[in-house]
Amino acid sequence: MNDLDKYFSELSIDQLKKFNSLIELHRFWNSKVNLISRKDIDNLYVNHILHSLSIAKIHEFIDGTDILDVGTGGGFPGIPLAILFPKVNFTLLDSISKKIKVVEDIRKKLNMSNVITINDRAENHHLKYDFVISRAVSKMDKFYSLVKNNIKSKSKNSIPNGIISLKGGDLESELKHFNNFKVFEISKFFSDHFFQTKKIVYIPFPN
Repeated sequence: MNDLDKYFSELSIDQLKKFNSLIELHRFWNSKVNLISRKDIDNLYVNHILHSLSIAKIHEFIDGTDILDVGTGGGFPGIPLAILFPKVNFTLLDSISKKIKVVEDIRKKLNMSNVITINDRAENHHLKYDFVISRAVSKMDKFYSLVKNNIKSKSKNSIPNGIISLKGGDLESELKHFNNFKVFEISKFFSDHFFQTKKIVYIPFPN
């Protein structure tokens, strides 16, 4: 698939097949349910799959890590990361039922036993995870308040548990209330022009 194996050289044939199938499934479903912008479907690989996988460039989750993807929408960033980390447990949460139904269908067709899908609002979900991931769901101070009770206090990865979020634009005002955080420029990992303004924000817990 495009240059995915250039950025992730350890991918198996099965993983590459899953990524190719993911594109096909999204093209099929997006014609029926508006998961992503219709004009964006031709940019699915870069703008959605590769964007999701950028999280793996800042941290490789150990086997058995529990991750909650809040506001997963069409399954991003959760599904691509779950393909990349088949021994990591992903729970994909979204309040819009038609989107979760599509993501569940994709999960089944890709035979992904490490993915659970839940149709609910984040404030109603009380299980705890090592990391909460998201993609431009809301301002970080609001998002942190929303999900901080979903983060386990005891860490087992090489970095503390916390939030890892895909963001864009100016984040200064959004992060001014946090004492400890890291911002990563995705353009340092991927050469596509789309990533020039894209960032990953990591906020360890507690903060």
